[in-house]
Amino acid sequence: MFAGPAFAEPNDGVEGLDEEQQSFAGRFLQFQDDMDEKFFGRAGEINGGNSSDVKETIKEQHADYYVRVARGDVVEKIGRMISRVYEPKSDIQRPTTFGRYYGLDVHAKSPLMGHIHSAIVLQYYPDGTGVIGGTLNLLKGAAQEEDLEYVKNALDVVFEKHGRDPALYRNRVCNMSEDAVQPKYHRKLACVGVSFFGFPMMEVNEENYLLMTEIYAAFISSYLDTVESRKEAPFTDEDVAKQEAMRLNWLEDQFLGDPYSSGVVPYDVWGHAFLPPLVKF
Repeated sequence: MFAGPAFAEPNDGVEGLDEEQQSFAGRFLQFQDDMDEKFFGRAGEINGGNSSDVKETIKEQHADYYVRVARGDVVEKIGRMISRVYEPKSDIQRPTTFGRYYGLDVHAKSPLMGHIHSAIVLQYYPDGTGVIGGTLNLLKGAAQEEDLEYVKNALDVVFEKHGRDPALYRNRVCNMSEDAVQPKYHRKLACVGVSFFGFPMMEVNEENYLLMTEIYAAFISSYLDTVESRKEAPFTDEDVAKQEAMRLNWLEDQFLGDPYSSGVVPYDVWGHAFLPPLVKF
């Protein structure tokens, strides 16, 4: 467990950060551990025990990746990827003195739940600036409108608490396909989640840090609430067809529509962490 910057490993860049930045870096490392414990634990509870829970570290020249995947009968797959980048691999990346990306995907067995892809990142740069951002995506599939509204409301509660208007951040999700590398293959999202990727990015400060970490946890928690409540609900062949189309769309997005999975992060990393447990063509 990372309790703070004093426990950070070599090459984290904390020596190049001031005291306040070191504090945020340490808190973010701890946050990742907390999210793992909370949501892999919750998935296990919903599943009545996960059938498997595997961790893997993949070391590349430019970055290290930490992957964890658990499987079960209700939460069919929950996958996590943490990236620790040492140097840019693409011109869409910047050199960092500290940075972590934490991504978590959840695939429910039932077609009534859709699928969530979530990411949160904190980075500091050599010029002393820092940003925090992320994206909360819900691919609809055959998800029920009342469940979509439940997740949306959970996010809006956090926005209201912090005095923020969700419209800007939600519009980025609703119109995301317009900015895709290949819009034809880009992920088809319910207009429920939000994105904090986009300019201007949010600077790292106490208010933005609390907003991001709280809304990230609220998104996954509310989705898992719907998974648990619907785990025995009946569904139709049409629902299954919608789920299969959704999963194929996500595969196409990751190969053809997302600049990071298609050109930066190795396939054996994002494929293991984020792809659905089954894709039909």
